[in-house]
Amino acid sequence: GIKWMSSLEAKIEDAKDKKPTAEKLECLRREKINRFRNQHRINIQGTDLPDPIATFDQLQKEYKVHPKIMENIQAAGFHVPTPIQMQAIPVMLHGRELLASAPTGSGKTLAFCIPLLTHLKQPRNKGFRALIISPTRELASQTHRELVKLAEGTGFRIHMIHKAAEAAKKFGPKSSRKF
Repeated sequence: GIKWMSSLEAKIEDAKDKKPTAEKLECLRREKINRFRNQHRINIQGTDLPDPIATFDQLQKEYKVHPKIMENIQAAGFHVPTPIQMQAIPVMLHGRELLASAPTGSGKTLAFCIPLLTHLKQPRNKGFRALIISPTRELASQTHRELVKLAEGTGFRIHMIHKAAEAAKKFGPKSSRKF
């Protein structure tokens, strides 16, 4: 037979029949992430990109960042990640290459130091395991200072190579003080 109903009843009937599909849910999730990126003025290019983080707490939950590093982040007064940190940290924690641009004071140093220490996992007596090259002495000092604060209590030894040849002469080539 024929079933007669108003257009309003038809819409209600259609809504009952339609269950959210995985495809629809994924589309809604993508829209939410794109709104978040737009709101924080995060422009990103590439394929299969990890979602940005909204809080530093997500780092411990989703990426298993060392609890002491998380403690040091809080102790340093960082409560909410900056836009560069929101996207760059997850990209680097996924082992992806990154070229990022952000203004001075936007938190770029922390954005690459957290993934660096996380990838190293724990200290080892194997010499240098990571090297950061800076274009200026001031930037090298800033990076060193930030890494020392971030790695406090983890056992990592952070060194700044500065006039290495001069220090090697003074302390000897076998000394750990030659940096």
